[in-house]
Amino acid sequence: MNIPSSDDRAAGVVCLVNQMETVLEQNKKGGATGEARQREAADRVRPLSAVRNIGIIAHIDAGKTTTSERILFYAGRVHRMGEVHEGTATMDWMPQEKERGITITSAATTCFWRDHQINLIDTPGHVDFTVEVERSLRVLDGAVVVFCGVGGVQPQSETVWHQADRYHVPRIAFVNKMDRIGADFKAVVSQIRTRLGAVPVPIQIPWGAEDGFRGVIDLLTMEAIVYDDTSFGSKVQTVSIPAELAVEAEKARAELIEVLTERDEKVLESYLECADVSAQVLRDGLRRATLAQTLTPVLCGSSLRNKGVQQLLDAVVDFLPAPIDVPAVRGEHPKTREVVSREADDFAPQSALVFKLMNDTYMGRLAFVRVYSGQIRKGQNLFNARTRKRERVMKLVLLHADDRREVDVLHAGEIGAVVGLKQITTGDTLCAENMPVELERIRFPEPVISMAIEPKSQADREKLGEAMKALSAEDPTCIVSVDPDTGQTLLSGMGELHLEILKDRMFREYKVQANAGRPMVAYRETVLASGRGEYRFERDIAGQPQFAAVVLDVEPAVRGSGVTVEFDVSNTCIPAEFRSAVEEGVRDGLTTGILANYPMVDVKVRVVGGGFHDQESTEVAFRTAGVMALRLAAKASKPAILEPIMSLEIILPADHLGDVLNDVSARRGHVQDMIGKETVQVIHARVPLAELFGYSTAVRSLTRGRASYTMEPACFDVVPETIQQQLLER
Repeated sequence: MNIPSSDDRAAGVVCLVNQMETVLEQNKKGGATGEARQREAADRVRPLSAVRNIGIIAHIDAGKTTTSERILFYAGRVHRMGEVHEGTATMDWMPQEKERGITITSAATTCFWRDHQINLIDTPGHVDFTVEVERSLRVLDGAVVVFCGVGGVQPQSETVWHQADRYHVPRIAFVNKMDRIGADFKAVVSQIRTRLGAVPVPIQIPWGAEDGFRGVIDLLTMEAIVYDDTSFGSKVQTVSIPAELAVEAEKARAELIEVLTERDEKVLESYLECADVSAQVLRDGLRRATLAQTLTPVLCGSSLRNKGVQQLLDAVVDFLPAPIDVPAVRGEHPKTREVVSREADDFAPQSALVFKLMNDTYMGRLAFVRVYSGQIRKGQNLFNARTRKRERVMKLVLLHADDRREVDVLHAGEIGAVVGLKQITTGDTLCAENMPVELERIRFPEPVISMAIEPKSQADREKLGEAMKALSAEDPTCIVSVDPDTGQTLLSGMGELHLEILKDRMFREYKVQANAGRPMVAYRETVLASGRGEYRFERDIAGQPQFAAVVLDVEPAVRGSGVTVEFDVSNTCIPAEFRSAVEEGVRDGLTTGILANYPMVDVKVRVVGGGFHDQESTEVAFRTAGVMALRLAAKASKPAILEPIMSLEIILPADHLGDVLNDVSARRGHVQDMIGKETVQVIHARVPLAELFGYSTAVRSLTRGRASYTMEPACFDVVPETIQQQLLER
């Protein structure tokens, strides 16, 4: 047995003292549990328990960016509030955003509130840029969903809510624009319950409405909160609840307690001891229930009038999760495909997800990352799980919209950007080479619209190629392809506005002179019945005989399910080493379709037979046989063309209802329902995208400029026979 020397024992004591001092220092900072504190680096700005990674999500024009501006102002991150309508919003930094008054790209920033670090991402509300919401929610721990007090739950509200459901993101709701004419807090809460299937729990009620909106009633502390207009709402005063609202406030608090006692045992125990449950007990219960996603706290205010945002920040700190409050991220080992998990821990093996790429004029390509575990340090090498190669971290930056601040390290739970990565794409995992993990990639929707684009001169051809390559790397829903019939370069995206922004960026940022055609619908092909195809490939190539035989069945799949290729064949028919070649051939055939060269979707392919020769069979032969067998099977399976169908919501005065309904019908649309509100009618319809080009002009003309509309992709559906014939004759 080795007995440690006195020097060794002394060194051990010094080490132990140093560890204790570190733990005590972190205790002073208000860290997490003892176990978590020991896993936190000493140079962290805030402990993991005091970090919030949140996003602001909503329907277009609900007030996301205005809310974000107020958050930055009250948190001291900016000293002057920018306004969207003036083009001065900090988070809307792109020229196209300033000109149009909308958010186009998600912008990240960091601010501090109540000694907590809030990493915030402001996302777009327009459906054409829904990819920004998708990839932001993939890496966020919590979200603030903003609803318009007048519009309530709108189409894109539903979309972003369901996106948050898919990624299991806890959220709080903020009913904005309570100062607007027609604002109705109770109606919005009811819509959240009925249209989103959520359990909304108001923790505030408005004090006044429309022009008389003064502040909010806090149901936890049972106090009224008013805001000083002369200080832009920075000065907040708490007063007694006005007599006319006392009964309503007591009723609302009783409902809050009732919902919480059904979902939290500790609140129930406190209620049984004393019916007047304390504010802190309710606050703790709301946090547990929010993290468990069994309810959604609801607040209200008016961001533009500087009311309610400070309480929203309090709710972010009180109810939304820290990185240590969410389950460990899970992925797969790149080679063994075993499930691997990573805790939020500074000293665990590194794992970070690249959720966005952006080209910076001065720094080059920025890879936005969420660090899930470990630490990323400047100058170190990271392993890309997709390419199986090492990449060197040249610089690390923290983000504030379009401003960058260099740092030496990104810790677990933080969001920042890495500079210097070359072979990187959106969705890649950066990790430790000796303990690799590949996190789940981000799913992106299929483009539904495209346009032809060509350079004005030969000198612009190379610029155009570089520009489109850069844009498609930044935006996975921007797809560049070549029409096999015309040889034209096609730029595909999520809508007319999306294509317009891409084209504008080419001209401004990349100085490309190009001609762009009219937008075109991105059709798809499918099959409506089952069929079988059999192809035998026998040919001499360069004096070498080639042989392969493939038999496969094709049948329709559930709409929206994509394409699957299965093998139900023995190795005596098609050996294992040739199956990948057969699958490549099948997928090549699906990419080009058989009717009008549109990609085939919602198809199930099953390889059921084939043949090979020991000497003559090759991968090329099996790939060719796979393509031809697929084409024969698809032709025997009632092929059809699919077109994208849009969900259309139109808000208009009642006296123009008949004209708009007739127009929707003339565009091959089907009205789903109509809702009558106090001053307007709301139409929900499904209309083919091909019939909606230029619709904004048409609907304004029909209603004398008094209508507004929004649309988003709903599904693909079979085109009528007459339309299909026209497409085939083009």
